[in-house]
Amino acid sequence: MKRLVAAVTAGLAALVISPGPASAHPFGDPQTVTIAADGARPEVVHVRWKAGGLDDLVLLGVSLGLLPKDRVMLDGAVFYRDADAAAIGPSPRFAAYLLRQITVSGAGESCTGAVEAPADLAKSGVTIDYTCPAPVGTATVGVRTLTDLNPAYQTMATGPAGERTVYRQGADTHDWALGPSSSAGQHLGLSAFWQIGAVLLLAGVVVLVIRRIRGGAS
Repeated sequence: MKRLVAAVTAGLAALVISPGPASAHPFGDPQTVTIAADGARPEVVHVRWKAGGLDDLVLLGVSLGLLPKDRVMLDGAVFYRDADAAAIGPSPRFAAYLLRQITVSGAGESCTGAVEAPADLAKSGVTIDYTCPAPVGTATVGVRTLTDLNPAYQTMATGPAGERTVYRQGADTHDWALGPSSSAGQHLGLSAFWQIGAVLLLAGVVVLVIRRIRGGAS
């Protein structure tokens, strides 16, 4: 009996300690995007994308034909290697996928994206620079990465001033207030408001003065 218990214990320990395949986790750590304006170029929007885990990168790499199909088992288990991110990152297919699944537009005009070569795709993600036809005050950013592989995937997004949203299938676009164009419109609106208020106040004072003059004359 003691030998049986020892054998079972050793077996369980081996299962815990030894590395094994991981399953794709649309319900695990989510992928993330960060949206930011360019301080020197108001027509440029930066989007940084990062996968939730290496198994997600493997699934994407297999779907793009960048990794062998036998890395994903029939039961959904995924075998990943440390070199997978390095194999996926510089690929033109990967860049084309990101540009297809992540879109940016400003004032209804589409922006042109350029994918920067990632230094460490697994740890830092990848940055895409979008150049728009004109300075962008509010950018409409669409994120559809990985939902083509599994609709359960979601993306946690962060923008300027700590604004946050969650991208998911059926809610894959969001408007982000980025910079001077948007704030300028707000300032113009406030300025017009105060100007109108000043005119109305002045008109009221004039009316009171006229009434007092007429009252004194009578």
